[in-house]
Amino acid sequence: MHSNQTIKIIIMEYIKTDIEGVWVIQPKVFNDSRGYFFEAFKQAEFDEHIGRHVEFVQDNESKSSFGVLRGLHYQKGEFSQAKLVRVIKGRVVDVAVDIRKSSPTFGKYVMVELSEDNKTQFFIPRGFAHGFLVLSEEAIFTYKVDNVYAPQSEASIRWNDEEINIQWPIDAKDVKTSEKDLNGSSLASAEVFE
Repeated sequence: MHSNQTIKIIIMEYIKTDIEGVWVIQPKVFNDSRGYFFEAFKQAEFDEHIGRHVEFVQDNESKSSFGVLRGLHYQKGEFSQAKLVRVIKGRVVDVAVDIRKSSPTFGKYVMVELSEDNKTQFFIPRGFAHGFLVLSEEAIFTYKVDNVYAPQSEASIRWNDEEINIQWPIDAKDVKTSEKDLNGSSLASAEVFE
């Protein structure tokens, strides 16, 4: 007797965070004597767990050394972006800050460690500022976005904004960031989402 029933294999664990819409995603990794294999992204499964369709249109990659902090970045208005981020080499802490003015978690953040070992991914919806800090000698960071880069719409909030008060895991004197990020807005003066 044949069955038309489909067997569903879980390849990702989707973990809700304390902020609505932000997800930690842990893939199932298959290891053997040859190395490992895992599915890094599966559109239908992603949409099912997130609860809506997110169409990613661009993949980005960066390489950074220990202490480099990129962020807290976002794009305003029609160019806002959702991001699905992960690390393919090294280790970082990744942060999503809720900058939706009407949100009950406005100004709050979620921090998660992403590394080549844990293969964890982090989904950050539109309406958030995003940044990461490199904890390893170097890190290769990759991410999908659902909207193209628009330089006229980019903005940033200072990584050490006192109101947000992110507890970065290294001493501030060891942080290396760009001039642009050093001159980011405070949360209080930033152009945020309604």
